[in-house]
Amino acid sequence: MYLRTTQRRNRDGSVVRYVQLAHNRRVGAVTQAQVLANLGREDQLDRDGLRRLVASINRYLGVPDTAATDSTQFVGDGLMVAESRPVGAVRLLDGLWRALDVDAALRKVLGPRRFSTDIERVLFALVANRAIEPMSKLSAAEWAVRDVAIDGLAGMDEDQAYRAMDLLVEADAQAEVQEAVFFAVADLLNLEVDLLFFDTTSTYFERDTEESGDDAFRVYGHSKDHRNDLPQIVIGLAVTKEGIPVRVWCWPGNSNDAAILPEVRDDIRGWRLGRIITVVDRGFSSAENLAYLRRGGGHFIAGMRMRDGNPLVDKVLSRQGRYRQVRDNLRVKEVGVDDTDLRYVICHNPEQADRDRTQRADVIARLQIELDRIAKARDRTANSKSHTAKRKAQAAHTKAECALRDHPALGRWLRQQANGRLVIDRAKITTEARLDGKYLIATSDPHISAEDAALGYKNLLEAERGFRDLKSNLLLRPVFHRLEHRIRAHVLLCWLALLLVRVAERRTGQTWRRIATELGRVHAVALTGSAGTAVHTTPLTTAQAGIYRECRITPPAAITAINPA
Repeated sequence: MYLRTTQRRNRDGSVVRYVQLAHNRRVGAVTQAQVLANLGREDQLDRDGLRRLVASINRYLGVPDTAATDSTQFVGDGLMVAESRPVGAVRLLDGLWRALDVDAALRKVLGPRRFSTDIERVLFALVANRAIEPMSKLSAAEWAVRDVAIDGLAGMDEDQAYRAMDLLVEADAQAEVQEAVFFAVADLLNLEVDLLFFDTTSTYFERDTEESGDDAFRVYGHSKDHRNDLPQIVIGLAVTKEGIPVRVWCWPGNSNDAAILPEVRDDIRGWRLGRIITVVDRGFSSAENLAYLRRGGGHFIAGMRMRDGNPLVDKVLSRQGRYRQVRDNLRVKEVGVDDTDLRYVICHNPEQADRDRTQRADVIARLQIELDRIAKARDRTANSKSHTAKRKAQAAHTKAECALRDHPALGRWLRQQANGRLVIDRAKITTEARLDGKYLIATSDPHISAEDAALGYKNLLEAERGFRDLKSNLLLRPVFHRLEHRIRAHVLLCWLALLLVRVAERRTGQTWRRIATELGRVHAVALTGSAGTAVHTTPLTTAQAGIYRECRITPPAAITAINPA
Protein backbone atom coordinates (compact mmCIF):
# COMPACT_ATOMS: atom_id res chain seq x y z
CA MET A 1 0.00 0.00 0.00
CA TYR A 2 1.07 3.57 -0.60
CA LEU A 3 -0.15 7.17 -0.66
CA ARG A 4 -0.72 8.75 -4.05
CA THR A 5 -2.00 12.09 -5.31
CA THR A 6 -4.34 12.95 -8.15
CA GLN A 7 -5.15 16.40 -9.47
CA ARG A 8 -8.02 18.24 -11.14
CA ARG A 9 -7.75 21.50 -13.08
CA ASN A 10 -10.57 24.01 -12.61
CA ARG A 11 -11.97 26.31 -15.27
CA ASP A 12 -10.10 29.25 -13.77
CA GLY A 13 -6.81 27.33 -14.28
CA SER A 14 -6.24 26.46 -10.60
CA VAL A 15 -5.17 22.93 -9.71
CA VAL A 16 -6.67 20.94 -6.80
CA ARG A 17 -4.73 17.90 -5.55
CA TYR A 18 -6.28 14.93 -3.69
CA VAL A 19 -4.55 12.31 -1.50
CA GLN A 20 -5.55 8.65 -1.68
CA LEU A 21 -4.51 5.39 -0.01
CA ALA A 22 -4.05 2.80 -2.75
CA HIS A 23 -2.47 -0.52 -3.59
CA ASN A 24 -1.63 -2.32 -6.83
CA ARG A 25 -3.40 -5.47 -7.97
CA ARG A 26 -2.89 -7.57 -11.06
CA VAL A 27 -5.77 -7.80 -13.54
CA GLY A 28 -4.88 -10.22 -16.30
CA ALA A 29 -1.53 -9.22 -17.73
CA VAL A 30 -1.53 -5.64 -16.37
CA THR A 31 -1.28 -4.03 -12.94
CA GLN A 32 -3.93 -1.54 -11.88
CA ALA A 33 -4.09 0.83 -8.91
CA GLN A 34 -7.03 0.24 -6.59
CA VAL A 35 -8.05 3.08 -4.26
CA LEU A 36 -8.70 1.91 -0.71
CA ALA A 37 -9.54 5.27 0.87
CA ASN A 38 -9.85 8.92 -0.20
CA LEU A 39 -8.15 11.15 2.38
CA GLY A 40 -9.45 14.43 0.90
CA ARG A 41 -7.95 17.56 -0.60
CA GLU A 42 -4.23 18.04 -0.02
CA ASP A 43 -4.68 21.63 1.23
CA GLN A 44 -7.27 20.43 3.78
CA LEU A 45 -5.48 17.24 4.81
CA ASP A 46 -5.28 16.34 8.53
CA ARG A 47 -1.48 15.99 8.69
CA ASP A 48 -1.48 15.49 12.47
CA GLY A 49 -3.81 12.56 11.96
CA LEU A 50 -1.36 11.06 9.47
CA ARG A 51 1.46 11.52 11.98
CA ARG A 52 -0.59 9.72 14.62
CA LEU A 53 -1.21 6.90 12.15
CA VAL A 54 2.52 6.66 11.42
CA ALA A 55 3.30 6.63 15.15
CA SER A 56 0.73 3.89 15.68
CA ILE A 57 2.25 1.78 12.89
CA ASN A 58 5.73 2.35 14.31
CA ARG A 59 4.60 1.24 17.76
CA TYR A 60 3.18 -1.94 16.27
CA LEU A 61 6.42 -2.58 14.40
CA GLY A 62 8.51 -1.81 17.47
CA VAL A 63 10.15 1.22 15.85
CA PRO A 64 10.85 3.95 18.43
CA ASP A 65 9.41 7.41 17.91
CA THR A 66 12.61 9.42 17.56
CA ALA A 67 10.76 12.72 17.25
CA ALA A 68 9.77 12.59 20.93
CA THR A 69 13.13 11.49 22.33
CA ASP A 70 15.55 14.32 21.70
CA SER A 71 18.54 13.82 23.98
CA THR A 72 19.21 17.50 24.48
CA GLN A 73 16.00 17.99 26.45
CA PHE A 74 17.28 15.53 29.08
CA VAL A 75 21.05 15.89 29.28
CA GLY A 76 21.60 19.42 28.05
CA ASP A 77 24.40 20.48 25.79
CA GLY A 78 27.96 19.21 25.48
CA LEU A 79 26.84 15.63 24.77
CA MET A 80 29.40 12.84 25.18
CA VAL A 81 29.08 9.06 24.83
CA ALA A 82 29.97 7.55 28.19
CA GLU A 83 29.56 3.87 27.23
CA SER A 84 27.72 1.53 24.88
CA ARG A 85 26.54 -1.99 25.74
CA PRO A 86 24.63 -4.53 23.62
CA VAL A 87 21.09 -4.96 24.88
CA GLY A 88 19.07 -6.52 22.05
CA ALA A 89 19.63 -10.26 22.59
CA VAL A 90 19.56 -9.94 26.39
CA ARG A 91 16.27 -8.05 26.18
CA LEU A 92 14.74 -10.81 24.05
CA LEU A 93 15.91 -13.58 26.38
CA ASP A 94 14.75 -11.65 29.44
CA GLY A 95 11.35 -11.12 27.84
CA LEU A 96 11.03 -14.83 27.08
CA TRP A 97 12.30 -15.68 30.58
CA ARG A 98 9.46 -13.62 32.10
CA ALA A 99 6.81 -14.53 29.52
CA LEU A 100 7.44 -18.24 30.15
CA ASP A 101 7.25 -17.60 33.92
CA VAL A 102 10.70 -19.03 34.47
CA ASP A 103 11.42 -16.25 36.98
CA ALA A 104 8.24 -17.06 38.93
CA ALA A 105 8.99 -20.78 38.87
CA LEU A 106 12.50 -20.21 40.21
CA ARG A 107 11.31 -17.88 42.97
CA LYS A 108 8.66 -20.43 43.93
CA VAL A 109 11.09 -23.31 44.39
CA LEU A 110 13.86 -21.16 45.87
CA GLY A 111 11.51 -20.16 48.68
CA PRO A 112 11.25 -16.98 50.77
CA ARG A 113 14.95 -16.78 51.66
CA ARG A 114 16.54 -13.36 51.21
CA PHE A 115 19.96 -12.68 49.78
CA SER A 116 22.03 -9.59 49.19
CA THR A 117 21.72 -10.15 45.44
CA ASP A 118 18.60 -11.24 43.56
CA ILE A 119 19.37 -14.93 42.91
CA GLU A 120 16.85 -15.10 40.08
CA ARG A 121 18.63 -12.24 38.27
CA VAL A 122 22.01 -13.88 38.78
CA LEU A 123 20.72 -17.16 37.35
CA PHE A 124 19.23 -15.34 34.37
CA ALA A 125 22.57 -13.64 33.74
CA LEU A 126 24.33 -17.02 33.73
CA VAL A 127 21.70 -18.49 31.38
CA ALA A 128 21.89 -15.49 29.03
CA ASN A 129 25.66 -15.79 28.98
CA ARG A 130 25.42 -19.42 27.83
CA ALA A 131 23.11 -18.41 24.98
CA ILE A 132 24.93 -15.28 23.82
CA GLU A 133 28.63 -15.60 24.63
CA PRO A 134 29.43 -18.77 26.62
CA MET A 135 32.36 -18.53 29.01
CA SER A 136 33.46 -19.60 32.48
CA LYS A 137 31.44 -18.46 35.51
CA LEU A 138 34.26 -16.13 36.55
CA SER A 139 34.22 -14.43 33.16
CA ALA A 140 30.40 -14.57 33.00
CA ALA A 141 30.13 -12.51 36.19
CA GLU A 142 32.31 -9.81 34.68
CA TRP A 143 30.44 -10.04 31.37
CA ALA A 144 27.07 -9.51 33.06
CA VAL A 145 28.27 -6.37 34.88
CA ARG A 146 30.52 -4.71 32.31
CA ASP A 147 29.67 -5.96 28.82
CA VAL A 148 25.86 -6.12 28.57
CA ALA A 149 22.84 -4.33 30.02
CA ILE A 150 20.70 -6.67 32.16
CA ASP A 151 17.58 -5.19 33.72
CA GLY A 152 17.45 -5.49 37.51
CA LEU A 153 21.06 -6.61 37.97
CA ALA A 154 23.16 -3.87 39.50
CA GLY A 155 26.19 -6.10 40.00
CA MET A 156 27.42 -9.62 40.70
CA ASP A 157 30.68 -11.45 41.24
CA GLU A 158 31.86 -15.04 40.84
CA ASP A 159 31.03 -15.93 44.46
CA GLN A 160 27.41 -14.91 43.91
CA ALA A 161 27.37 -16.91 40.68
CA TYR A 162 28.57 -20.04 42.48
CA ARG A 163 26.12 -19.45 45.34
CA ALA A 164 23.25 -19.16 42.86
CA MET A 165 24.32 -22.41 41.19
CA ASP A 166 24.40 -24.20 44.55
CA LEU A 167 20.90 -22.98 45.37
CA LEU A 168 19.67 -24.03 41.92
CA VAL A 169 20.86 -27.62 42.42
CA GLU A 170 19.53 -27.67 45.97
CA ALA A 171 16.09 -26.51 44.79
CA ASP A 172 16.14 -29.01 41.90
CA ALA A 173 17.00 -32.04 44.05
CA GLN A 174 13.81 -33.79 42.89
CA ALA A 175 13.60 -31.88 39.58
CA GLU A 176 11.20 -29.34 41.09
CA VAL A 177 12.74 -26.50 39.08
CA GLN A 178 12.53 -28.39 35.81
CA GLU A 179 8.95 -29.48 36.53
CA ALA A 180 7.78 -25.97 37.42
CA VAL A 181 9.51 -24.44 34.40
CA PHE A 182 8.21 -27.08 31.99
CA PHE A 183 4.57 -26.81 33.06
CA ALA A 184 4.73 -23.02 32.85
CA VAL A 185 6.13 -23.29 29.33
CA ALA A 186 3.71 -26.06 28.31
CA ASP A 187 0.68 -24.01 29.39
CA LEU A 188 1.86 -20.84 27.65
CA LEU A 189 2.96 -22.49 24.39
CA ASN A 190 0.17 -25.11 24.43
CA LEU A 191 2.76 -27.83 23.89
CA GLU A 192 1.74 -31.30 22.79
CA VAL A 193 3.44 -33.85 25.04
CA ASP A 194 1.86 -37.00 23.64
CA LEU A 195 5.26 -37.80 22.11
CA LEU A 196 8.43 -37.45 24.17
CA PHE A 197 11.81 -38.10 22.56
CA PHE A 198 14.68 -39.31 24.72
CA ASP A 199 18.34 -39.80 23.96
CA THR A 200 21.69 -39.62 25.74
CA THR A 201 25.11 -38.21 25.06
CA SER A 202 28.35 -37.86 26.97
CA THR A 203 30.70 -34.99 27.70
CA TYR A 204 34.30 -35.40 28.74
CA PHE A 205 36.64 -33.57 31.12
CA GLU A 206 40.18 -32.48 30.35
CA ARG A 207 41.92 -34.46 33.10
CA ASP A 208 44.22 -37.48 33.10
CA THR A 209 42.51 -39.73 35.64
CA GLU A 210 38.98 -40.57 36.71
CA GLU A 211 37.53 -40.09 40.17
CA SER A 212 37.74 -42.96 42.63
CA GLY A 213 35.13 -44.28 45.05
CA ASP A 214 31.70 -45.86 44.83
CA ASP A 215 30.00 -42.50 44.22
CA ALA A 216 32.48 -41.29 41.60
CA PHE A 217 30.90 -39.04 38.98
CA ARG A 218 33.61 -38.27 36.42
CA VAL A 219 34.71 -41.75 35.32
CA TYR A 220 35.67 -43.58 32.15
CA GLY A 221 32.93 -45.01 29.96
CA HIS A 222 31.76 -45.42 26.38
CA SER A 223 32.37 -41.97 24.93
CA LYS A 224 29.99 -40.76 22.23
CA ASP A 225 32.57 -38.07 21.47
CA HIS A 226 35.18 -40.78 20.73
CA ARG A 227 37.33 -39.73 23.70
CA ASN A 228 37.60 -42.97 25.67
CA ASP A 229 40.90 -41.69 27.09
CA LEU A 230 39.15 -39.03 29.20
CA PRO A 231 36.69 -39.31 32.11
CA GLN A 232 33.14 -38.25 31.35
CA ILE A 233 29.54 -37.98 32.50
CA VAL A 234 26.39 -39.15 30.70
CA ILE A 235 23.62 -36.63 29.96
CA GLY A 236 20.04 -37.55 29.06
CA LEU A 237 17.59 -35.18 27.37
CA ALA A 238 13.84 -35.46 26.77
CA VAL A 239 12.26 -33.11 24.22
CA THR A 240 8.84 -32.60 22.64
CA LYS A 241 8.26 -33.05 18.92
CA GLU A 242 8.60 -29.26 18.58
CA GLY A 243 12.13 -29.55 20.00
CA ILE A 244 11.30 -27.91 23.34
CA PRO A 245 13.44 -29.54 26.08
CA VAL A 246 11.35 -31.17 28.79
CA ARG A 247 13.91 -32.46 31.26
CA VAL A 248 17.61 -33.21 31.60
CA TRP A 249 19.42 -35.92 33.59
CA CYS A 250 23.05 -36.48 34.60
CA TRP A 251 24.65 -39.82 35.45
CA PRO A 252 28.18 -41.08 36.11
CA GLY A 253 30.28 -41.60 33.00
CA ASN A 254 30.14 -45.41 33.14
CA SER A 255 26.32 -45.57 33.09
CA ASN A 256 24.81 -47.87 30.49
CA ASP A 257 22.08 -46.56 28.19
CA ALA A 258 19.95 -49.66 28.64
CA ALA A 259 20.10 -49.41 32.44
CA ILE A 260 18.99 -45.79 32.84
CA LEU A 261 15.74 -45.91 30.87
CA PRO A 262 13.61 -47.20 33.80
CA GLU A 263 14.70 -44.21 35.88
CA VAL A 264 13.74 -41.86 33.06
CA ARG A 265 10.34 -43.51 32.67
CA ASP A 266 9.62 -43.28 36.40
CA ASP A 267 10.64 -39.62 36.53
CA ILE A 268 8.42 -38.67 33.59
CA ARG A 269 5.51 -40.71 34.99
CA GLY A 270 5.83 -38.79 38.24
CA TRP A 271 4.88 -35.60 36.41
CA ARG A 272 1.47 -37.07 35.49
CA LEU A 273 1.54 -35.82 31.92
CA GLY A 274 -1.22 -38.16 30.81
CA ARG A 275 -0.96 -40.47 27.82
CA ILE A 276 2.65 -40.44 26.59
CA ILE A 277 4.42 -42.35 23.85
CA THR A 278 8.14 -42.47 24.56
CA VAL A 279 10.38 -42.49 21.48
CA VAL A 280 13.81 -44.07 21.95
CA ASP A 281 16.69 -45.11 19.72
CA ARG A 282 18.14 -48.58 19.08
CA GLY A 283 20.38 -48.40 22.15
CA PHE A 284 17.35 -48.61 24.46
CA SER A 285 15.37 -51.32 22.65
CA SER A 286 16.14 -54.27 24.93
CA ALA A 287 13.16 -56.43 25.87
CA GLU A 288 13.42 -55.37 29.53
CA ASN A 289 13.38 -51.65 28.67
CA LEU A 290 10.46 -51.96 26.27
CA ALA A 291 8.47 -53.91 28.86
CA TYR A 292 9.21 -51.24 31.45
CA LEU A 293 8.02 -48.47 29.12
CA ARG A 294 4.61 -50.20 28.92
CA ARG A 295 4.05 -50.15 32.65
CA GLY A 296 1.06 -48.13 33.76
CA GLY A 297 -0.46 -48.06 30.28
CA GLY A 298 2.49 -46.33 28.62
CA HIS A 299 3.51 -46.89 25.04
CA PHE A 300 6.68 -46.55 23.01
CA ILE A 301 8.14 -46.14 19.53
CA ALA A 302 11.56 -47.77 19.44
CA GLY A 303 14.19 -48.34 16.82
CA MET A 304 15.25 -51.98 16.50
CA ARG A 305 18.72 -53.30 15.79
CA MET A 306 18.99 -54.89 12.34
CA ARG A 307 22.64 -55.96 12.19
CA ASP A 308 23.13 -57.96 15.38
CA GLY A 309 21.87 -61.32 14.10
CA ASN A 310 18.38 -60.88 15.54
CA PRO A 311 16.12 -63.56 13.97
CA LEU A 312 13.23 -61.10 14.18
CA VAL A 313 14.79 -59.06 11.37
CA ASP A 314 14.72 -61.95 8.89
CA LYS A 315 11.16 -62.77 9.89
CA VAL A 316 10.02 -59.16 9.36
CA LEU A 317 11.89 -58.63 6.09
CA SER A 318 10.52 -61.86 4.63
CA ARG A 319 6.90 -60.73 5.03
CA GLN A 320 5.20 -59.61 1.84
CA GLY A 321 3.48 -56.27 1.53
CA ARG A 322 3.38 -52.97 -0.27
CA TYR A 323 5.24 -49.85 0.77
CA ARG A 324 3.19 -46.69 1.22
CA GLN A 325 4.72 -43.35 0.27
CA VAL A 326 4.85 -40.93 3.21
CA ARG A 327 7.28 -38.36 1.86
CA ASP A 328 9.59 -38.10 -1.13
CA ASN A 329 12.37 -39.82 0.83
CA LEU A 330 10.32 -42.09 3.08
CA ARG A 331 8.22 -45.20 2.42
CA VAL A 332 6.70 -47.41 5.13
CA LYS A 333 5.35 -50.94 5.34
CA GLU A 334 3.66 -52.39 8.42
CA VAL A 335 4.13 -56.10 9.04
CA GLY A 336 2.66 -58.38 11.66
CA VAL A 337 4.54 -60.97 13.68
CA ASP A 338 2.89 -63.91 15.40
CA ASP A 339 2.90 -64.32 19.18
CA THR A 340 3.32 -60.60 19.93
CA ASP A 341 1.09 -57.55 20.17
CA LEU A 342 3.83 -55.24 18.98
CA ARG A 343 3.52 -53.61 15.58
CA TYR A 344 6.57 -53.46 13.34
CA VAL A 345 7.10 -50.84 10.65
CA ILE A 346 9.81 -51.11 7.99
CA CYS A 347 10.93 -47.66 6.83
CA HIS A 348 12.72 -47.27 3.51
CA ASN A 349 14.63 -44.19 2.36
CA PRO A 350 15.40 -44.52 -1.40
CA GLU A 351 18.01 -41.76 -1.30
CA GLN A 352 19.81 -43.40 1.63
CA ALA A 353 19.61 -46.75 -0.16
CA ASP A 354 21.50 -45.26 -3.12
CA ARG A 355 24.12 -43.82 -0.76
CA ASP A 356 24.55 -47.15 1.05
CA ARG A 357 24.94 -48.97 -2.24
CA THR A 358 27.50 -46.49 -3.55
CA GLN A 359 29.54 -46.46 -0.34
CA ARG A 360 29.61 -50.26 -0.18
CA ALA A 361 30.72 -50.50 -3.82
CA ASP A 362 33.56 -48.06 -3.15
CA VAL A 363 34.70 -50.04 -0.10
CA ILE A 364 34.58 -53.36 -1.96
CA ALA A 365 36.55 -51.90 -4.86
CA ARG A 366 39.18 -50.60 -2.45
CA LEU A 367 39.39 -53.98 -0.73
CA GLN A 368 39.77 -55.83 -4.02
CA ILE A 369 42.66 -53.58 -5.02
CA GLU A 370 44.42 -54.23 -1.70
CA LEU A 371 43.90 -58.00 -1.91
CA ASP A 372 45.16 -58.07 -5.51
CA ARG A 373 48.24 -56.10 -4.52
CA ILE A 374 49.04 -58.50 -1.65
CA ALA A 375 48.51 -61.53 -3.92
CA LYS A 376 50.83 -60.15 -6.64
CA ALA A 377 53.50 -59.35 -4.08
CA ARG A 378 53.26 -62.86 -2.65
CA ASP A 379 53.63 -64.39 -6.14
CA ARG A 380 56.76 -62.32 -6.77
CA THR A 381 58.44 -63.40 -3.53
CA ALA A 382 57.47 -67.07 -4.05
CA ASN A 383 60.15 -67.36 -6.78
CA SER A 384 62.85 -65.76 -4.66
CA LYS A 385 65.92 -67.96 -4.07
CA SER A 386 66.83 -66.30 -0.76
CA HIS A 387 65.08 -67.97 2.17
CA THR A 388 65.68 -64.93 4.40
CA ALA A 389 64.12 -62.54 1.87
CA LYS A 390 61.23 -64.95 1.35
CA ARG A 391 60.60 -65.19 5.11
CA LYS A 392 60.67 -61.39 5.56
CA ALA A 393 58.37 -60.86 2.61
CA GLN A 394 55.91 -63.48 3.91
CA ALA A 395 55.83 -61.74 7.31
CA ALA A 396 55.11 -58.42 5.59
CA HIS A 397 52.24 -59.95 3.60
CA THR A 398 50.75 -61.50 6.72
CA LYS A 399 51.01 -58.19 8.53
CA ALA A 400 49.22 -56.41 5.66
CA GLU A 401 46.42 -58.98 5.69
CA CYS A 402 46.03 -58.69 9.47
CA ALA A 403 45.79 -54.90 9.14
CA LEU A 404 42.96 -55.31 6.62
CA ARG A 405 41.17 -57.92 8.74
CA ASP A 406 41.32 -55.75 11.88
CA HIS A 407 40.36 -52.51 10.11
CA PRO A 408 37.16 -51.14 11.76
CA ALA A 409 35.49 -50.26 8.44
CA LEU A 410 37.02 -52.73 5.98
CA GLY A 411 37.34 -55.87 8.08
CA ARG A 412 33.58 -56.52 8.22
CA TRP A 413 33.56 -57.29 4.49
CA LEU A 414 36.33 -59.93 4.65
CA ARG A 415 36.28 -63.67 5.33
CA GLN A 416 39.34 -65.73 6.29
CA GLN A 417 39.72 -69.06 4.52
CA ALA A 418 41.12 -72.27 6.02
CA ASN A 419 44.56 -71.57 4.52
CA GLY A 420 44.63 -68.15 6.20
CA ARG A 421 44.05 -66.13 3.03
CA LEU A 422 41.47 -63.33 3.03
CA VAL A 423 38.64 -63.07 0.51
CA ILE A 424 35.68 -60.74 0.18
CA ASP A 425 32.61 -62.09 1.96
CA ARG A 426 30.01 -62.13 -0.81
CA ALA A 427 27.32 -63.53 1.49
CA LYS A 428 27.81 -60.53 3.76
CA ILE A 429 27.35 -58.19 0.80
CA THR A 430 24.11 -59.92 -0.17
CA THR A 431 22.81 -59.68 3.39
CA GLU A 432 23.69 -56.01 3.71
CA ALA A 433 22.13 -55.21 0.34
CA ARG A 434 18.74 -56.25 1.76
CA LEU A 435 19.09 -53.54 4.42
CA ASP A 436 20.04 -50.64 2.14
CA GLY A 437 18.14 -47.52 3.21
CA LYS A 438 15.99 -49.46 5.67
CA TYR A 439 15.42 -49.21 9.39
CA LEU A 440 12.95 -51.03 11.61
CA ILE A 441 10.81 -49.53 14.34
CA ALA A 442 8.41 -51.16 16.78
CA THR A 443 5.49 -49.59 18.60
CA SER A 444 3.17 -50.82 21.31
CA ASP A 445 0.44 -48.27 20.55
CA PRO A 446 -2.45 -50.01 18.76
CA HIS A 447 -3.97 -46.73 17.51
CA ILE A 448 -1.11 -44.77 15.99
CA SER A 449 -0.77 -45.16 12.22
CA ALA A 450 2.34 -46.59 10.62
CA GLU A 451 2.99 -43.24 8.93
CA ASP A 452 2.78 -41.31 12.22
CA ALA A 453 5.01 -43.86 13.94
CA ALA A 454 7.66 -43.47 11.24
CA LEU A 455 7.50 -39.67 11.28
CA GLY A 456 7.55 -39.69 15.07
CA TYR A 457 10.71 -41.77 15.10
CA LYS A 458 12.34 -39.44 12.57
CA ASN A 459 11.64 -36.55 14.93
CA LEU A 460 14.02 -38.21 17.38
CA LEU A 461 16.56 -36.09 15.53
CA GLU A 462 15.26 -33.17 17.62
CA ALA A 463 16.92 -34.68 20.69
CA GLU A 464 20.15 -35.14 18.75
CA ARG A 465 19.89 -31.55 17.52
CA GLY A 466 19.50 -30.45 21.14
CA PHE A 467 22.75 -32.19 22.08
CA ARG A 468 24.47 -30.69 19.06
CA ASP A 469 23.42 -27.17 20.06
CA LEU A 470 24.39 -27.79 23.69
CA LYS A 471 27.91 -28.72 22.63
CA SER A 472 28.36 -26.16 19.86
CA ASN A 473 26.29 -22.98 20.31
CA LEU A 474 25.93 -23.15 24.11
CA LEU A 475 29.41 -24.61 24.73
CA LEU A 476 28.47 -27.27 27.25
CA ARG A 477 32.13 -28.22 27.10
CA PRO A 478 34.67 -27.45 28.50
CA VAL A 479 33.17 -27.75 31.99
CA PHE A 480 35.12 -25.56 34.40
CA HIS A 481 33.91 -27.41 37.52
CA ARG A 482 35.14 -30.25 39.71
CA LEU A 483 32.35 -30.83 42.27
CA GLU A 484 29.38 -32.96 41.24
CA HIS A 485 26.70 -30.46 42.29
CA ARG A 486 28.43 -27.68 40.35
CA ILE A 487 28.57 -29.89 37.25
CA ARG A 488 24.86 -30.62 37.60
CA ALA A 489 24.16 -26.89 37.98
CA HIS A 490 26.18 -26.16 34.85
CA VAL A 491 24.09 -28.67 32.87
CA LEU A 492 20.88 -27.13 34.24
CA LEU A 493 21.97 -23.66 33.12
CA CYS A 494 22.66 -25.02 29.64
CA TRP A 495 19.22 -26.69 29.65
CA LEU A 496 17.50 -23.38 30.53
CA ALA A 497 19.47 -21.60 27.81
CA LEU A 498 18.43 -24.27 25.28
CA LEU A 499 14.80 -23.80 26.34
CA LEU A 500 14.87 -20.04 25.63
CA VAL A 501 16.75 -20.55 22.37
CA ARG A 502 14.26 -23.15 21.12
CA VAL A 503 11.26 -20.93 21.91
CA ALA A 504 12.85 -18.01 20.05
CA GLU A 505 13.63 -20.23 17.06
CA ARG A 506 10.15 -21.71 17.02
CA ARG A 507 8.44 -18.31 17.05
CA THR A 508 10.66 -16.61 14.48
CA GLY A 509 11.51 -19.49 12.16
CA GLN A 510 15.17 -18.39 12.27
CA THR A 511 18.25 -20.00 13.79
CA TRP A 512 19.45 -18.67 17.11
CA ARG A 513 22.78 -17.72 15.58
CA ARG A 514 20.97 -15.43 13.12
CA ILE A 515 18.73 -13.98 15.86
CA ALA A 516 21.64 -13.28 18.22
CA THR A 517 23.70 -11.69 15.44
CA GLU A 518 20.87 -9.40 14.38
CA LEU A 519 19.90 -8.30 17.89
CA GLY A 520 23.54 -7.97 18.92
CA ARG A 521 23.58 -4.76 16.89
CA VAL A 522 21.06 -3.14 19.26
CA HIS A 523 22.98 -1.13 21.88
CA ALA A 524 22.14 0.89 24.98
CA VAL A 525 24.18 4.07 24.65
CA ALA A 526 24.82 6.19 27.76
CA LEU A 527 24.98 9.91 26.93
CA THR A 528 26.21 12.52 29.39
CA GLY A 529 25.85 16.29 29.24
CA SER A 530 25.57 19.38 31.37
CA ALA A 531 22.13 18.37 32.72
CA GLY A 532 22.91 14.75 33.55
CA THR A 533 22.95 11.39 31.79
CA ALA A 534 20.45 9.36 29.81
CA VAL A 535 20.61 5.87 28.34
CA HIS A 536 19.32 5.66 24.78
CA THR A 537 18.64 2.57 22.68
CA THR A 538 19.76 2.57 19.07
CA PRO A 539 16.82 2.64 16.62
CA LEU A 540 15.57 -0.77 15.56
CA THR A 541 15.76 -1.94 11.98
CA THR A 542 12.81 -3.66 10.34
CA ALA A 543 14.42 -7.07 10.87
CA GLN A 544 15.13 -6.40 14.55
CA ALA A 545 11.62 -5.10 15.19
CA GLY A 546 10.21 -8.16 13.40
CA ILE A 547 12.07 -10.54 15.73
CA TYR A 548 10.62 -8.86 18.83
CA ARG A 549 7.15 -8.82 17.28
CA GLU A 550 7.23 -12.50 16.30
CA CYS A 551 8.48 -13.45 19.79
CA ARG A 552 5.75 -11.23 21.29
CA ILE A 553 8.32 -9.39 23.37
CA THR A 554 8.28 -5.62 23.92
CA PRO A 555 11.46 -4.11 22.45
CA PRO A 556 13.68 -1.91 24.62
CA ALA A 557 12.41 1.62 25.08
CA ALA A 558 14.08 4.51 23.27
CA ILE A 559 15.19 5.94 26.65
CA THR A 560 15.77 3.41 29.40
CA ALA A 561 17.27 5.60 32.14
CA ILE A 562 17.48 9.32 33.05
CA ASN A 563 19.83 10.59 35.77
CA PRO A 564 19.76 14.40 36.28
CA ALA A 565 23.00 16.03 37.35
